[in-house]
Amino acid sequence: MTETPIWFTPPPRSPRLPEAPPREVRERIALEIDGERVEVEQGATLLDACRAAGREIPTLCYLETLTPVNVCRICVVEVEGARVLAPACSRKAEAGMKVATESPRVATSRKLVLELLASSVDLSTAPGLAELMARYGARPERFGANAASVAQPVKVDNDLYVRDYGKCVLCYKCVEACGVDAQNTFAIAVAGRGFDAGISTEHDVPLPDSACVYCGNCIAVCPTGALMPKPEHDLRAVGRWDEARQTRTDTICAYCGVGCTVTLHVQDGAIVKATSPFENQVTRGNLCVKGRFGFEFVQLGRRR
Repeated sequence: MTETPIWFTPPPRSPRLPEAPPREVRERIALEIDGERVEVEQGATLLDACRAAGREIPTLCYLETLTPVNVCRICVVEVEGARVLAPACSRKAEAGMKVATESPRVATSRKLVLELLASSVDLSTAPGLAELMARYGARPERFGANAASVAQPVKVDNDLYVRDYGKCVLCYKCVEACGVDAQNTFAIAVAGRGFDAGISTEHDVPLPDSACVYCGNCIAVCPTGALMPKPEHDLRAVGRWDEARQTRTDTICAYCGVGCTVTLHVQDGAIVKATSPFENQVTRGNLCVKGRFGFEFVQLGRRR
Protein backbone atom coordinates (compact mmCIF):
# COMPACT_ATOMS: atom_id res chain seq x y z
CA MET A 1 0.00 0.00 0.00
CA THR A 2 1.45 3.32 -1.07
CA GLU A 3 1.20 6.17 1.40
CA THR A 4 0.20 9.58 0.17
CA PRO A 5 3.18 11.95 0.67
CA ILE A 6 2.59 14.86 3.00
CA TRP A 7 4.03 18.00 1.50
CA PHE A 8 5.35 20.69 3.85
CA THR A 9 4.07 24.14 3.01
CA PRO A 10 6.27 26.85 4.48
CA PRO A 11 4.54 29.79 6.11
CA PRO A 12 4.19 32.89 3.95
CA ARG A 13 7.20 35.19 4.07
CA SER A 14 6.60 38.45 5.87
CA PRO A 15 6.64 41.42 3.49
CA ARG A 16 8.19 43.61 6.21
CA LEU A 17 11.87 44.47 5.99
CA PRO A 18 14.14 43.86 8.97
CA GLU A 19 13.94 46.69 11.47
CA ALA A 20 16.31 47.92 14.13
CA PRO A 21 15.21 47.27 17.71
CA PRO A 22 13.09 50.07 19.15
CA ARG A 23 15.06 52.87 20.74
CA GLU A 24 14.95 52.96 24.50
CA VAL A 25 12.63 55.70 25.73
CA ARG A 26 14.28 57.54 28.61
CA GLU A 27 12.76 59.80 31.20
CA ARG A 28 12.95 63.49 30.38
CA ILE A 29 14.30 66.07 32.78
CA ALA A 30 13.97 69.86 32.83
CA LEU A 31 16.68 72.45 33.45
CA GLU A 32 17.34 76.12 32.67
CA ILE A 33 19.75 77.32 30.00
CA ASP A 34 20.30 81.09 30.22
CA GLY A 35 16.95 81.40 31.96
CA GLU A 36 15.08 79.32 29.38
CA ARG A 37 13.42 76.04 30.40
CA VAL A 38 14.67 73.09 28.36
CA GLU A 39 13.74 69.41 28.45
CA VAL A 40 16.22 66.68 27.50
CA GLU A 41 16.44 62.94 27.97
CA GLN A 42 18.01 61.53 31.11
CA GLY A 43 21.69 60.99 30.36
CA ALA A 44 22.03 63.92 27.94
CA THR A 45 25.01 66.23 28.38
CA LEU A 46 24.89 69.95 29.00
CA LEU A 47 26.10 70.39 25.44
CA ASP A 48 23.02 68.49 24.22
CA ALA A 49 20.82 70.68 26.39
CA CYS A 50 22.46 73.89 25.17
CA ARG A 51 22.02 72.86 21.55
CA ALA A 52 18.40 71.95 22.22
CA ALA A 53 17.96 75.51 23.51
CA GLY A 54 19.58 76.92 20.37
CA ARG A 55 22.76 78.03 22.14
CA GLU A 56 26.00 77.85 20.17
CA ILE A 57 28.69 76.31 22.37
CA PRO A 58 32.21 76.31 20.87
CA THR A 59 34.03 72.99 20.93
CA LEU A 60 37.50 71.86 19.90
CA CYS A 61 38.19 68.40 21.33
CA TYR A 62 34.56 67.22 21.05
CA LEU A 63 33.09 65.11 18.24
CA GLU A 64 29.82 63.21 18.30
CA THR A 65 31.46 59.98 17.10
CA LEU A 66 34.21 59.97 19.76
CA THR A 67 34.30 59.52 23.53
CA PRO A 68 34.51 62.97 25.20
CA VAL A 69 37.87 63.58 26.85
CA ASN A 70 37.10 67.21 27.88
CA VAL A 71 40.68 68.48 27.57
CA CYS A 72 40.34 71.72 25.58
CA ARG A 73 38.00 73.52 28.02
CA ILE A 74 36.54 75.67 25.25
CA CYS A 75 33.01 74.39 25.89
CA VAL A 76 32.89 75.26 29.60
CA VAL A 77 29.66 76.69 31.01
CA GLU A 78 28.70 77.98 34.46
CA VAL A 79 26.38 75.89 36.61
CA GLU A 80 24.72 77.78 39.44
CA GLY A 81 26.15 76.69 42.77
CA ALA A 82 29.15 74.87 41.27
CA ARG A 83 32.66 75.80 42.40
CA VAL A 84 34.27 75.44 38.96
CA LEU A 85 33.14 75.77 35.36
CA ALA A 86 31.80 72.56 33.83
CA PRO A 87 32.83 71.06 30.46
CA ALA A 88 29.52 70.95 28.61
CA CYS A 89 30.62 68.10 26.36
CA SER A 90 30.84 65.57 29.20
CA ARG A 91 28.92 66.94 32.19
CA LYS A 92 25.54 65.23 32.43
CA ALA A 93 22.45 67.41 32.65
CA GLU A 94 20.55 67.17 35.92
CA ALA A 95 16.99 68.15 36.73
CA GLY A 96 16.73 71.69 38.07
CA MET A 97 20.18 72.82 36.91
CA LYS A 98 20.60 76.49 36.06
CA VAL A 99 23.26 76.97 33.39
CA ALA A 100 24.82 80.17 32.01
CA THR A 101 26.54 79.79 28.64
CA GLU A 102 28.00 83.31 28.21
CA SER A 103 28.54 84.66 31.70
CA PRO A 104 31.56 86.95 32.28
CA ARG A 105 33.32 84.05 33.99
CA VAL A 106 32.73 81.76 31.01
CA ALA A 107 33.81 84.41 28.49
CA THR A 108 37.03 85.14 30.41
CA SER A 109 37.87 81.43 30.61
CA ARG A 110 37.34 80.85 26.89
CA LYS A 111 39.33 83.95 26.02
CA LEU A 112 42.31 82.83 28.11
CA VAL A 113 42.25 79.29 26.71
CA LEU A 114 42.27 80.66 23.17
CA GLU A 115 45.11 83.05 23.98
CA LEU A 116 47.23 80.29 25.51
CA LEU A 117 46.64 78.03 22.51
CA ALA A 118 47.33 80.69 19.90
CA SER A 119 50.48 81.90 21.68
CA SER A 120 52.12 78.47 21.42
CA VAL A 121 50.45 76.70 18.47
CA ASP A 122 50.05 77.58 14.79
CA LEU A 123 46.27 77.85 14.32
CA SER A 124 46.40 79.17 10.75
CA THR A 125 44.65 76.11 9.30
CA ALA A 126 42.16 75.58 12.16
CA PRO A 127 38.66 76.25 10.76
CA GLY A 128 36.61 78.68 12.83
CA LEU A 129 39.22 79.50 15.48
CA ALA A 130 40.08 82.94 14.05
CA GLU A 131 36.40 83.90 14.26
CA LEU A 132 36.20 82.48 17.78
CA MET A 133 39.20 84.51 18.90
CA ALA A 134 37.64 87.67 17.48
CA ARG A 135 34.36 86.84 19.24
CA TYR A 136 36.03 86.70 22.65
CA GLY A 137 38.64 89.39 22.01
CA ALA A 138 41.56 87.00 22.49
CA ARG A 139 45.00 88.67 22.22
CA PRO A 140 47.71 85.99 22.28
CA GLU A 141 50.35 88.57 21.37
CA ARG A 142 50.13 89.97 24.90
CA PHE A 143 52.35 87.10 26.08
CA GLY A 144 55.18 88.54 24.03
CA ALA A 145 57.41 87.29 21.24
CA ASN A 146 59.31 84.96 23.58
CA ALA A 147 56.27 82.91 24.58
CA ALA A 148 56.93 79.17 24.59
CA SER A 149 56.02 77.46 21.33
CA VAL A 150 55.55 73.90 20.08
CA ALA A 151 56.86 74.84 16.63
CA GLN A 152 58.80 72.00 14.97
CA PRO A 153 59.58 70.69 11.48
CA VAL A 154 56.78 69.03 9.54
CA LYS A 155 57.07 65.23 9.47
CA VAL A 156 56.85 63.99 5.86
CA ASP A 157 57.77 60.30 5.90
CA ASN A 158 55.16 58.78 3.59
CA ASP A 159 53.19 59.62 0.45
CA LEU A 160 49.72 59.72 2.03
CA TYR A 161 49.67 62.27 4.83
CA VAL A 162 51.90 64.64 6.76
CA ARG A 163 52.15 65.41 10.46
CA ASP A 164 52.65 69.05 11.46
CA TYR A 165 52.71 68.90 15.25
CA GLY A 166 53.41 72.61 15.44
CA LYS A 167 49.65 72.88 14.85
CA CYS A 168 48.65 70.25 17.41
CA VAL A 169 46.48 71.38 20.35
CA LEU A 170 46.49 67.93 22.04
CA CYS A 171 42.75 67.47 21.62
CA TYR A 172 43.21 63.66 21.74
CA LYS A 173 40.81 63.16 18.81
CA CYS A 174 43.37 61.33 16.68
CA VAL A 175 44.28 59.06 19.60
CA GLU A 176 40.63 58.20 20.21
CA ALA A 177 39.97 57.57 16.49
CA CYS A 178 43.03 55.31 16.24
CA GLY A 179 41.99 53.49 19.40
CA VAL A 180 38.81 51.90 20.71
CA ASP A 181 36.43 54.49 19.25
CA ALA A 182 37.09 53.55 15.64
CA GLN A 183 40.16 51.79 14.25
CA ASN A 184 41.56 49.81 17.20
CA THR A 185 45.06 50.07 15.76
CA PHE A 186 46.62 52.04 18.65
CA ALA A 187 49.43 53.33 16.45
CA ILE A 188 49.60 56.71 18.22
CA ALA A 189 49.32 58.01 21.77
CA VAL A 190 50.30 61.00 23.86
CA ALA A 191 53.96 60.84 24.92
CA GLY A 192 55.80 63.11 27.32
CA ARG A 193 54.47 65.31 30.09
CA GLY A 194 53.55 68.93 30.62
CA PHE A 195 54.58 71.30 27.85
CA ASP A 196 56.67 68.51 26.30
CA ALA A 197 53.62 66.29 25.75
CA GLY A 198 52.86 65.42 22.13
CA ILE A 199 51.32 62.85 19.83
CA SER A 200 53.77 60.12 18.92
CA THR A 201 54.10 56.69 17.38
CA GLU A 202 55.55 53.88 19.46
CA HIS A 203 59.14 54.85 20.39
CA ASP A 204 58.69 57.83 18.02
CA VAL A 205 59.49 55.68 14.99
CA PRO A 206 58.68 56.95 11.46
CA LEU A 207 55.10 56.30 10.40
CA PRO A 208 56.01 53.54 7.88
CA ASP A 209 57.70 51.62 10.71
CA SER A 210 54.79 52.01 13.11
CA ALA A 211 51.53 50.09 13.51
CA CYS A 212 49.71 52.67 11.34
CA VAL A 213 47.42 51.15 8.68
CA TYR A 214 46.95 54.51 6.89
CA CYS A 215 43.17 54.56 7.28
CA GLY A 216 43.44 58.34 7.75
CA ASN A 217 40.69 58.42 10.35
CA CYS A 218 42.98 60.53 12.52
CA ILE A 219 43.09 63.10 9.71
CA ALA A 220 39.30 63.18 9.51
CA VAL A 221 38.92 64.22 13.15
CA CYS A 222 41.88 66.62 13.47
CA PRO A 223 40.49 70.13 14.12
CA THR A 224 43.60 72.17 13.28
CA GLY A 225 45.26 70.65 10.22
CA ALA A 226 48.09 69.10 12.25
CA LEU A 227 47.31 65.93 10.30
CA MET A 228 46.70 66.57 6.62
CA PRO A 229 46.52 64.56 3.38
CA LYS A 230 49.72 65.07 1.41
CA PRO A 231 47.97 66.36 -1.75
CA GLU A 232 46.32 69.08 0.34
CA HIS A 233 49.61 69.89 2.09
CA ASP A 234 51.45 70.17 -1.23
CA LEU A 235 48.79 72.42 -2.76
CA ARG A 236 48.81 74.67 0.31
CA ALA A 237 52.59 74.89 0.14
CA VAL A 238 52.45 76.40 -3.36
CA GLY A 239 49.39 78.55 -2.63
CA ARG A 240 47.00 76.59 -4.86
CA TRP A 241 44.63 75.14 -2.24
CA ASP A 242 41.29 76.95 -2.60
CA GLU A 243 38.23 75.44 -0.95
CA ALA A 244 36.02 78.14 -2.48
CA ARG A 245 36.67 76.62 -5.93
CA GLN A 246 36.17 73.04 -4.82
CA THR A 247 33.08 70.93 -5.44
CA ARG A 248 32.00 68.02 -3.24
CA THR A 249 30.31 64.95 -4.61
CA ASP A 250 29.07 61.98 -2.58
CA THR A 251 29.55 58.55 -4.13
CA ILE A 252 29.97 54.94 -2.98
CA CYS A 253 33.43 53.46 -2.62
CA ALA A 254 33.87 50.68 -5.19
CA TYR A 255 36.70 48.77 -3.50
CA CYS A 256 34.54 46.35 -1.48
CA GLY A 257 30.96 45.49 -0.61
CA VAL A 258 30.61 47.49 2.61
CA GLY A 259 29.16 50.44 0.72
CA CYS A 260 30.99 53.32 2.39
CA THR A 261 29.92 56.80 1.36
CA VAL A 262 32.87 58.78 0.04
CA THR A 263 32.84 62.54 -0.49
CA LEU A 264 35.19 63.53 -3.31
CA HIS A 265 36.65 67.05 -3.15
CA VAL A 266 37.45 68.23 -6.67
CA GLN A 267 39.46 71.30 -7.64
CA ASP A 268 40.42 72.25 -11.21
CA GLY A 269 39.04 68.97 -12.51
CA ALA A 270 41.15 66.80 -10.19
CA ILE A 271 40.28 64.94 -7.00
CA VAL A 272 42.31 66.53 -4.20
CA LYS A 273 40.82 64.81 -1.14
CA ALA A 274 38.39 62.10 -0.09
CA THR A 275 36.36 62.23 3.13
CA SER A 276 33.23 60.61 4.50
CA PRO A 277 30.23 62.23 6.26
CA PHE A 278 30.19 61.86 10.04
CA GLU A 279 26.41 61.61 10.00
CA ASN A 280 26.47 58.58 7.69
CA GLN A 281 25.39 55.53 9.70
CA VAL A 282 27.64 53.14 7.71
CA THR A 283 30.93 55.01 7.99
CA ARG A 284 30.40 57.65 10.72
CA GLY A 285 33.25 59.52 9.03
CA ASN A 286 35.62 56.53 8.93
CA LEU A 287 37.25 54.97 5.87
CA CYS A 288 40.04 52.51 5.10
CA VAL A 289 43.26 53.29 3.28
CA LYS A 290 41.68 52.51 -0.10
CA GLY A 291 38.60 54.62 0.45
CA ARG A 292 40.51 57.66 1.74
CA PHE A 293 43.61 57.58 -0.43
CA GLY A 294 42.91 55.21 -3.32
CA PHE A 295 41.54 57.74 -5.79
CA GLU A 296 44.73 58.52 -7.70
CA PHE A 297 44.05 55.82 -10.30
CA VAL A 298 41.19 57.98 -11.59
CA GLN A 299 43.69 60.61 -12.62
CA LEU A 300 46.44 58.44 -14.09
CA GLY A 301 47.38 59.73 -17.50
CA ARG A 302 45.26 62.85 -17.04
CA ARG A 303 46.42 65.78 -19.09
CA ARG A 304 47.56 68.75 -17.04
